[in-house]
Amino acid sequence: MVNTEEQKIEKAVFVGIIKDGEDDRKVAEYLDELQFLAETAGVVGDKKFVQRLSKPESSTYIRSGKLQEVAQYCEENSINYVIFDDELTGIQQRNIEKVVKNTAVIDRTSLILEIFAQRAKTSYAKMQVELARYNYMLPRLAGMWTHLERQRGGVGTRGGMGETQIEIDRRIVKERITRLKEQLKKVDKQMATQRSNRGSLVRLALVGYTNVGKSTLMNLLAKSDVFAENKLFATLDTTVRKVVIENVPFLLSDTVGFIRKLPTQLIEAFKSTLDEVREADILVHVVDISAPDFEEQMEIVERTLKDIDAANKPVYVVFNKIDQYQYEEYDEFSLEPKTKANRSLEELKNSWIAEEKMPCIFISAKEKIGIQKLRNDIYKMVAEIHAGRYPFNNFLW
Repeated sequence: MVNTEEQKIEKAVFVGIIKDGEDDRKVAEYLDELQFLAETAGVVGDKKFVQRLSKPESSTYIRSGKLQEVAQYCEENSINYVIFDDELTGIQQRNIEKVVKNTAVIDRTSLILEIFAQRAKTSYAKMQVELARYNYMLPRLAGMWTHLERQRGGVGTRGGMGETQIEIDRRIVKERITRLKEQLKKVDKQMATQRSNRGSLVRLALVGYTNVGKSTLMNLLAKSDVFAENKLFATLDTTVRKVVIENVPFLLSDTVGFIRKLPTQLIEAFKSTLDEVREADILVHVVDISAPDFEEQMEIVERTLKDIDAANKPVYVVFNKIDQYQYEEYDEFSLEPKTKANRSLEELKNSWIAEEKMPCIFISAKEKIGIQKLRNDIYKMVAEIHAGRYPFNNFLW
């Protein structure tokens, strides 16, 4: 899916549905995010198709008329991929492929798995992604056109005479899943030992939706060079740095970003990587305040933290990218009620600070706005925990 300069540019169209009670604009945002995912994988977005349905069609996800429209467009415009915004069942994928010919049919889950495969750099991350892909693949083997190995049978083969291809493929995948889990267990033990060897230093973990600026913030606070890029899932491997503020030391970790409809296979595969989050003393929840749906993104992060048993941690919210925040001026003579889109940055700040849901700060990591206050706030939180952990070292402050 990655393009080189010599290769032809690959194009994709995107398909989503508007369910009963859903906002059209919200679904448009979802498809925009799906296009961003595709671009992260190296594919250019071309067109979006949306159909209003109470629920996805069990056989083809969208109705036959809309599917024919998608197929015709793909044929006329040399489209390489049709990407669906939900996870397709094996039956849905097979039926769609019968209509949309000569164009690859993939869903949101397989696209995210592809991005993770591209982004994985260390052997540990590669094993985690491989495990997730096999878990995704296992229930869908019947619909695959290619096989992991040719059909085997006869004397000396484990499957014996007449073993079907699907049985061979399932056995191969299950064996690989078992082997990967065993390899990951060994690495997990090594990582657990490394964490235990760090002593009782206070630990902070950066968490948040993907592409909110966690790595940029990590570089500012730790004065490090963690890879940061304006793409989804730029960071897969957890990075840990020792930071000292006003001679109080602590550990800061940067973790993989979360996303809407994050595949369950990935959550399971990366649970051990997210031990840094579960074992942290404080979670620094970084939020892209410029995103129109930032509150929904926050809820997604909170749900994911609950899924990995890390929802009971103290949380400090960092609203990032205030330099990119935009809003619509509200006409005081308008008869329409004021909406979220009309809130100025000051109104937003006051509403969050007044509610006192949790401690928060508004910054721009890119423009280095509010960074000194951020450092001061972190110092106070870390120093308080540090004092309780090392009561005889109060000379530090």
